[in-house]
Amino acid sequence: MSNQGLEGRFMEARPLLRRLLAARLGSPDEAEDALQDLWLRISGLDATLIDQPIPFLCRMATNLATDRRIAAARRGVRDGAWEEVQPQSAEYADPERIASGRSELAQAHALIARMPDRMREAFTLFRFEERPQRDIAEQMGITVSAVEKLLRRAYQFLQENRDAEGADRTRWRRPDSGRSGDE
Repeated sequence: MSNQGLEGRFMEARPLLRRLLAARLGSPDEAEDALQDLWLRISGLDATLIDQPIPFLCRMATNLATDRRIAAARRGVRDGAWEEVQPQSAEYADPERIASGRSELAQAHALIARMPDRMREAFTLFRFEERPQRDIAEQMGITVSAVEKLLRRAYQFLQENRDAEGADRTRWRRPDSGRSGDE
């Protein structure tokens, strides 16, 4: 049988192949796309080695449908995983939240600027530069216990002054809420 013979058999079996692909893929449009792919695959084949062309074409169509279903499942998993890590619309800051956040930040900077120098230095090194208390103690020439006391007084200073000014409730982490003096 020649290539023309296999392509002729394809055209002869096209309605059968379309039904088979539509049943396997669940969509007539998908079946048409798969038929196009199948046509491209058989156009380059040497048909002289094929004894039974119709069962051969049906097997090729079945394999193609299986490959497409597997690819679609993988695509669905990949796209689902991508969508899970994308931020939701509620996670984006609206202008009101941005303005409120900037106002709170300005209030916090103003309060920090009013702290005594050593307290501000310890607080800034710990909170903003994320330095361990042991390093802060060495840099300032004091004990770790003294750093802990400075930080405790800094948090107390912020809390008292924030409450006195009527500032919004914001979350200030206490020195004992996650970092130890042994860092």
